[in-house]
Amino acid sequence: MDEDERGLRRELAVTLLGELERLTDALVADIHAHSPLYASGRPVSRADLRVTCRRNVELALKDLGGLREAGCRIEAAAAETGRLRAEQGMPLATVLKAYRRGGRVIWQAMADRMRDRSPAEQRMVGDMAGAVWETIDRYSSVMADTYRITTLELQHREDSRRGALFEALLDGRGGDPAVAAAAADALGVPRRGRYAVVVVAQDPAAPADPAPALEAVGLWSFWRPRGERLAGLVRLGAAGTDAGTGAGAGKDPGTGAAGTEALAKVLRRDLGRAAGISPPFEELTLADQGLRLAVRALGTLPPGGAEVAELDERLVHAVLGADRELAERLVVRHLDGVLRSGAERKVLLETLRVWLDTGCSASRTADRLYCHRNTVLNRIGRVAELTGRPAESGEARLGWALALRVLELARR
Repeated sequence: MDEDERGLRRELAVTLLGELERLTDALVADIHAHSPLYASGRPVSRADLRVTCRRNVELALKDLGGLREAGCRIEAAAAETGRLRAEQGMPLATVLKAYRRGGRVIWQAMADRMRDRSPAEQRMVGDMAGAVWETIDRYSSVMADTYRITTLELQHREDSRRGALFEALLDGRGGDPAVAAAAADALGVPRRGRYAVVVVAQDPAAPADPAPALEAVGLWSFWRPRGERLAGLVRLGAAGTDAGTGAGAGKDPGTGAAGTEALAKVLRRDLGRAAGISPPFEELTLADQGLRLAVRALGTLPPGGAEVAELDERLVHAVLGADRELAERLVVRHLDGVLRSGAERKVLLETLRVWLDTGCSASRTADRLYCHRNTVLNRIGRVAELTGRPAESGEARLGWALALRVLELARR
């Protein structure tokens, strides 16, 4: 750039700086005319936009005119604008469009002043136009970089806040109304709704992520690792519907089967991990109870498998597994004689299990085991003899059924 062009730029910049208020008003009006979002005044008010536009036009003119320290101040101002607009939630594309409108207004003002210039000065117009857009591009680039970095920082901060409030719910601090309200707001869900907690057995080498599969069927969820498990809060469908499908379930919405069957179906199909599901609950403040019950449900499953346990479908298993000492005592009390019967043990236990599962029907048990009805009766009689309990007794049948469940859990 020769001395003549440098002098012309400085002259134009000084002249236009004298018209700074008019140019600022023109730019604000131009941005409003081309951006419905800016024109709405939300999230950027007209006063906020005018302050930013005035500063930007002033710095851009000083930069074009070669006035002192303008370049460094432009980058600082651009960074500040990028940070502010990211915090306000203004889309980056909309902000960049506003910068382009600013370049247009500045260039139009300079071009108007060049119309009556000499031919030699008018030959400099092309270079001056390039200088205007170089300034706008540099300004836009710094602003956009800062905007993106701020967005990442805000997202990380929000993720941390959401995670902390989620942990507060699971730790039982949701009883504080302020915590419950903040958690609902951060997670974007109502305090009252239909929820369940899910606990998944984690493989550290291949951590599970159930969220995409659940989202695909319309189930919102939020997940965080807790030790060797993954804990999730799932918002279920409306009461009386099969969540994710909209089909009427026709079941009591308070039961686990009705409230969590769609959730369990998706987890069984797509998760590939053992998982426990709590019964549905209707207040976020009950998330800690949901966590405890989901852990109890998971505890009824064998390690390393991929089954999904709904607690309400495995209450007996959960109760029997809660106290190992009492469970073992139950087995000794009701099946000790059979367990010590040597070669008979296996066939007697299998026959007893099928007989109880078929409603104590000798005929149906015989069909299932491919033997004669009298053989079944003889084996059940032998169980009664070894345990000292009559087969006709409801108390005996209950004890045998529970003891068999304990043996099943022990095998798992």
